[in-house]
Amino acid sequence: MLATRTRRWKSVAWATAAVLVGLTAPALTATPAGATTTDYDSTYYKNAIGKTGASLKSSLHTIISSQTKISYSAVWDALKVTDQDPNNSNDVILLYSGVSRAKSLNGGDTGDWNREHVWAKSHGDFGTATGPGTDLHHLRPADVTVNSIRGNLDFDNGGSTVTGGGGSKVDSDSFEPRDADKGDVARMILYMAVRYDGGDGFPDLEPDEKVDNGTNPYIGKLSVLKQWNDEDPPSAFEEKRNQVIYDTYQHNRNPFIDHPEWVDAIW
Repeated sequence: MLATRTRRWKSVAWATAAVLVGLTAPALTATPAGATTTDYDSTYYKNAIGKTGASLKSSLHTIISSQTKISYSAVWDALKVTDQDPNNSNDVILLYSGVSRAKSLNGGDTGDWNREHVWAKSHGDFGTATGPGTDLHHLRPADVTVNSIRGNLDFDNGGSTVTGGGGSKVDSDSFEPRDADKGDVARMILYMAVRYDGGDGFPDLEPDEKVDNGTNPYIGKLSVLKQWNDEDPPSAFEEKRNQVIYDTYQHNRNPFIDHPEWVDAIW
């Protein structure tokens, strides 16, 4: 069952509608503007609630580091479930382009889809190692050609339109996803920054305010990622994906899908 996400403005809207039709509205919850509450706050996130800054980041790292890891080969079948087209069970929805493509067309040829590492694996040189290289919270199906164009570029605004990219743009040192995927990308990148902090033999991944980071364990631009998180809130597709990964595969969650306001609380 999907976690119940409650926004204060929704409660206010319900209350207003209730008055108009003569119903009794539920009591409003006094929460900060833009804050969310979920069914997991009293269980999974209980040690993070009420914290900010480095303390919140540290608590979330401890929480989400408890996970079941899968192999890189197992990612193929997992993505066919996590990214299934809600309107066609034979297809997956591709990141960046938004195209619905047959699950059977996974591979490396033109017209296929492959496994995109949103946190480019060369940024920290973790490759396809079990852990950051196989973490479903940042692995998504993507068109082979569009994925190749993105390569290991950092994320920023601007550039020329990517052919077949659904409105995505690219320039010499950065990639801009289509609008519908911008928040997804931001929350995946920031999940990785919290999950992988230099332990487990892997590099300390961090967002920064640069592009063209090369093989350093950084991805930018943080200010742009924060903007994308604000402008493109979690969709039903993204929330369901988070739930499937939690229930079926890794048994950990992306906290920024459940609580997008935690991005600003940390960074």
